[in-house]
Amino acid sequence: MTHHLAIGLGEILWDVLPDSRMLGGAPANFAYHVNALGGAGIPVSRVGDDELGREALSVLATSGLNIDSVSVDPVHPTGTVDARIDASGVATYTFPDDVAWDFITLDADALNLAARANAVCFGTLAQRSGVSRSAIHDFLRAAPGALKICDINLRQNFYSRAIITCSLELADVLKINDDELAILIDMYSLPRDEKEALQALMNRHWLKLCVLTRGDRGSLVISPDAASDLPGTPVKVTDTIGAGDSFTAALALAYLDGWDLDALHRRAAEVAAYVCTQPGAMPKVPDELRIK
Repeated sequence: MTHHLAIGLGEILWDVLPDSRMLGGAPANFAYHVNALGGAGIPVSRVGDDELGREALSVLATSGLNIDSVSVDPVHPTGTVDARIDASGVATYTFPDDVAWDFITLDADALNLAARANAVCFGTLAQRSGVSRSAIHDFLRAAPGALKICDINLRQNFYSRAIITCSLELADVLKINDDELAILIDMYSLPRDEKEALQALMNRHWLKLCVLTRGDRGSLVISPDAASDLPGTPVKVTDTIGAGDSFTAALALAYLDGWDLDALHRRAAEVAAYVCTQPGAMPKVPDELRIK
């Protein structure tokens, strides 16, 4: 595999569980899994000048990630999220606002990184503030050669039709789960059938891929001329934190490497199923799951 450079653009935060805390945030998780799967994953984000921020940078660096594009905010605290895990291992989240990743800024090095990127993964959560939204849009526009993946990541009330529409216009790939697709079906008056709804979004926004994850019901990946539908993989779920991000990372690398739709979908599903069996968003990934 070519050593693809893939950027996780957006929030870095601590998932605070009842008895522990783990570093996460979808873009940071994506960057970690790109690295773990054989690419070069780099997070672009912001942490506070506080104990949690220093610990976050240490964890990322120890995990092998380049942290040069994670800036430090002298005023706003490092982001945290209250994560609750239900009996099935499914996580729900509550996000405080006015934290460091709401104030992402780009310097010349970050814009140079954008120009070299092969893929950029971003979502709507970090666009809840105007400052970070502008930075994300500037980064995407500075990355004309990159595959732009919108992992839509609808949380609480931190999204709007305008933010979603603009994100889809900037994207090449949409990654969405079944709960989020239901929101878009209502928002845009899309067909109720999942595949037809994805096809409508693909046609409207000239997308190269639409990716739907459905928990234990498996996943669906469509391109303009093909579709791949996989059932869920039965595994003993520890938690689902980071599983979707690992799916996106595997799919991005395999797509960039020219894999066909079924092959890239199957590998992404295998990686995500493995991550579900492990605690936290950033487990060690077995070598056999790397994108070779």
